[in-house]
Amino acid sequence: MPFEGNHEKDIGLETTDGPVCVFDTQDGQIKLAEDIFVSGVEFFLTSIADGDRSFAERITWKNMQSLPYWQQHAFAELDGPTATDAEFGAAMAKV
Repeated sequence: MPFEGNHEKDIGLETTDGPVCVFDTQDGQIKLAEDIFVSGVEFFLTSIADGDRSFAERITWKNMQSLPYWQQHAFAELDGPTATDAEFGAAMAKV
């Protein structure tokens, strides 16, 4: 998630590539990228997407692609259609 507003202190790990969310780390290590993607989809599916899996995936892709760490460590599941800037902004305002 973007580290701003209510989430500015949700940094779980600082890396040379940027901060990583507390929910994406475990025991001082970054979780598997695929697991982080699935968790992101599940979070957005229940919190803002009203059960629309496609929308939850697009928000997750947009979110992960916006973070410095994932820009440096891309993975196959990260390559998909993203939410528009308007959709993403509206979604982030809800979390």
